Formats: sequence, structure tokens, C-alpha cells
Amino acid sequence: MPVIKNETLRNILKYLIPFVLIPASVALGFVIFNDKRFAFVTLAVVILAFILFIAGFESKKTGSRRLVLAAVFVALSVAGRFIPFFKPVTAITILAAIYLGGETGFLVGSLSAVLSNFYFGQGPWTPFQMFAWGMIGLIAGLLHKPLVKSRILLIVYGLLSGIFFSFIMDIWTVLWYNGTFDISYYLSAITAAIPYTILYSVSNVLFLLLFAKPFGEKLSRVKIKYGV
Repeated sequence: MPVIKNETLRNILKYLIPFVLIPASVALGFVIFNDKRFAFVTLAVVILAFILFIAGFESKKTGSRRLVLAAVFVALSVAGRFIPFFKPVTAITILAAIYLGGETGFLVGSLSAVLSNFYFGQGPWTPFQMFAWGMIGLIAGLLHKPLVKSRILLIVYGLLSGIFFSFIMDIWTVLWYNGTFDISYYLSAITAAIPYTILYSVSNVLFLLLFAKPFGEKLSRVKIKYGV
């Protein structure tokens, strides 16, 4: 597995990719490419997510082990999207991030979106889903210490993540409907999506309540045993 050895470059990429390059790719992709060429934007986000993941570790050995664990989380997340009504993607992404790092969380979230959409349907909305779930994972990784220590904070973060995901996807809804971003349309979209936002948030809370402790215990043992 490739490794970025320059520490300064790694630190730059950790912030440049998720906060600048990926959102810029999603935004410019909507402006430059039409609906039939969304695959270019999706591919760009996938490549950037992998580069971000690679920037998160120093040794080939550690990175390879983390990639295996990330693949397991992605598989669980994709399978979870087949559960009616309640989707565990966000919760699994959060758990991956707080125990394996924000870069891993971003990769799990973004790949879960693109891979599951091979069944649920690819489209120009896919990059927005990848960015939304990826950022939820990245931020969870940055806040991993308080989220691991406090179950209440973890639940609150799960609630807010459901709102954040809905808000990001509502941007896509407005762009699709109006052809450009309009704040009045956006507020209307947020209002119309309230039942779905509540469902997302409740789903996150339920899955975190059920799986945070057992997942955390097993991952903690894995990290110690394999030095991840």
C-alpha cells in the first residue's frame, strides 16, 4: 500500500482534500458536467477519498490493516442500506471514524454511498451523498475522544448527523429542481424533508445505542492486537 512519507504534505492533504478539493469537485461537477456525466465527479471523489485515507497513516503495514477494517465497515454499511426505513450507514460511518480515524470514516462513508448505489441507482446525487457521509465520518474522527467517552455526546452527534445529511442532500434537491441554488427553494426543501430528517436522526440514534458499545469493545481489542 502506498505511503505519503512527508509529514507536512500529509497534514496539508488532510484538510485540503475534504474541506476544499472534494466540495469544489462536487460543486464544479454540477456546473460543468450534465446529468449524464456525473460518473466523472463520482470517480474524482473516490480517488480523493483514497488519497485522504493514505495521508492518514505513516507505515505501509498499519495502512494495509486499516484498509481491511475499512472494507469490513463498508460491507456492513452497504448491506445495512437494504434494511427498510432505518439505514445504519451514518452510524457505521461514525463508529469507523471514532475508532479508526477520520480519514477512515470519510472513506467508509463515501464508498458506502457509491457502492450501494450500484443497486439503489447511481446519479448526479451520488457525489452529494459521498460528501455528506464522508464529512460526517471525518468530523466524528476529529471529535473521537469526547464521542468515545460520552454516550450522550455520541447520541447528540448521531442526531446532528441526520440533520447534516438531510441539509446537504437538500442542496442537491434545489439544484436539480431549480437549476441553480436559491435560498427560498432551499428552505422549502428543508421543510418538506422534515419527516425524512427525523427518520434519519432516529435511525442513527437507535443504531448507535445498539452497536456503539459492542463495536467499540471489539475494535479496541483489534487496535491493540494488530497495532492499527
